[in-house]
Amino acid sequence: MLRLLDRLEEVLIASLIAAATLLIFLSVTHRYALGLVADGVAFFRSHGFDGLSALAKTSYFGLRSVNLVWAQELTIIMFVWMAKFGAAYGVRTGIHVGIDVVINRLEPAKRKGFVLFGLLAGALFTGTIAALGANFVWHMAHASAISPDLELPMWIVYLAIPLGSALMCFRFLQVALGFLRTGELPHHDHGHVDGLEDGVEEVGEAILHSPLTPRDLTEKDK
Repeated sequence: MLRLLDRLEEVLIASLIAAATLLIFLSVTHRYALGLVADGVAFFRSHGFDGLSALAKTSYFGLRSVNLVWAQELTIIMFVWMAKFGAAYGVRTGIHVGIDVVINRLEPAKRKGFVLFGLLAGALFTGTIAALGANFVWHMAHASAISPDLELPMWIVYLAIPLGSALMCFRFLQVALGFLRTGELPHHDHGHVDGLEDGVEEVGEAILHSPLTPRDLTEKDK
């Protein structure tokens, strides 16, 4: 069950990032295309290319008929949802920044107490936000507030707060339980690249036997 939750979390975050990036690209491309085509209409008209001017004018009105005013609003909403669930993912994988220089110098027993206190404090805080957010969304659902462009009910937009915070609270408790059992915390190596370790030896051999590698270096390595 936890594996399914982990997978759904990762798929949701990746899908939101991909969709928001694609939407931003299309919106910017559409905006610049309108400007270029409008400049083309003026250029062809001033130089007497009536046929090309008419074609560019038709293209301009065709592009203008595509309404992407809502793109910015939807992108913001997707990034808000991505950020809330991404924070929970960060707790699970240990990618959040933490200053633990002093704590790591403490005795094991004291360090364990401080780490557990920090994790449980995080769970308490995010659990409180989840409860307050759920109450806010409940009252928002009985109101008539909608988003300006998409006209979505605002309670759907704000639903990211209780859901993301509740998942983050669960992740804090999950990490705390794992720390109690094993004494280990999730750790993310920022220099690690997935799949790179599989080809490290092959890359090293290729560099070593490359004709561009100095011979004295290859002899020393041997």
